[in-house]
Amino acid sequence: MRPILLSGHERALTQVRYNADGDLIFSVSKDNQVCVWFSHNGERLGTYKGHVGAIWTVDVDPTSTIAASGSADNTIRLWEVKTGKCIKTWEFPTAVKRVEFNEDATQILGVTEKRMGYLSNIIVFDVTIDPEAEQTDERALTIVCDRSKATVAGWSYMSKYIIAGHEDGSVSQYDGKTGELIMNFAIHDLNQPITDLQWSADRTYFITACKDKTSKLISAKDLEVLKTYPSDTPLNSACMTRKKDFVILGGGQAAMDVTTTAARQGKFEARFYHKIFEDEIGRVRGHFGPLNTVAADPTGKSYCSGGEDGYVRVHHFDKGYFDFLYEVERERLNRSP
Repeated sequence: MRPILLSGHERALTQVRYNADGDLIFSVSKDNQVCVWFSHNGERLGTYKGHVGAIWTVDVDPTSTIAASGSADNTIRLWEVKTGKCIKTWEFPTAVKRVEFNEDATQILGVTEKRMGYLSNIIVFDVTIDPEAEQTDERALTIVCDRSKATVAGWSYMSKYIIAGHEDGSVSQYDGKTGELIMNFAIHDLNQPITDLQWSADRTYFITACKDKTSKLISAKDLEVLKTYPSDTPLNSACMTRKKDFVILGGGQAAMDVTTTAARQGKFEARFYHKIFEDEIGRVRGHFGPLNTVAADPTGKSYCSGGEDGYVRVHHFDKGYFDFLYEVERERLNRSP
């Protein structure tokens, strides 16, 4: 898998995201700008400028018409993908750490930081995909996270639930219409923050990444832990590949703890696990610092990662990759009684 190296950010990456068709990659970093790239060759389509603080998160609607970003400048900004025009800005008292559209992009949620006396909130707005339409300022929903601040959140199938990961390692399920807390479970080790939450194609289950060095596959319906993937380093991100039973984990030591020894020991690698058997079956090197974010192409052809080193690396899967997966699965099945 010969990577394509995308060099357009000046500071550490915070999130990468494919669009629904898998032909575009959206990347954000601490350098205050959103970059958009063609996934097949790494050519930069453009940048969206307007934020005046580090950008923590980005998402794009299923038709690739509008994109949203959340920033340390305490705003969510809505962009027209084609032109890069900022079509709406929502302001908050604290930084926005995660944004996500629901399945049909009729609503968007934002997760705000707990700081300066303000509690962490999950805020929902109704949105219109039409870039010319006037977007509302009125909140459709506000969920106050008073037990433990939310670090990540997202929409389940048919927007039935809002699932949130928290700073204390717990996962909450809220009613997607009323915001009522339905259940909360301590999924990860106590006081180890959940750093990422990404969905399966049908949004019936999701994968988490946590600083406790584990990633878990969890059912959206009842928050049952389906699978656990242990690692040897704190994790910052996790995703599931399409068409193949595979998960990819990214992480590494905090930047202040990074040494050349850590790099030589392979702490800055994308870790591949079999989704069903929970076995680690490979690693991909390349970044010169922790992997802060990973994302899988919805078409199943590639994945990308963004690192503390400021680079986005895009890997297109080759024939050997698919053949190797098949052999691993067949070997395990042959050994089963």
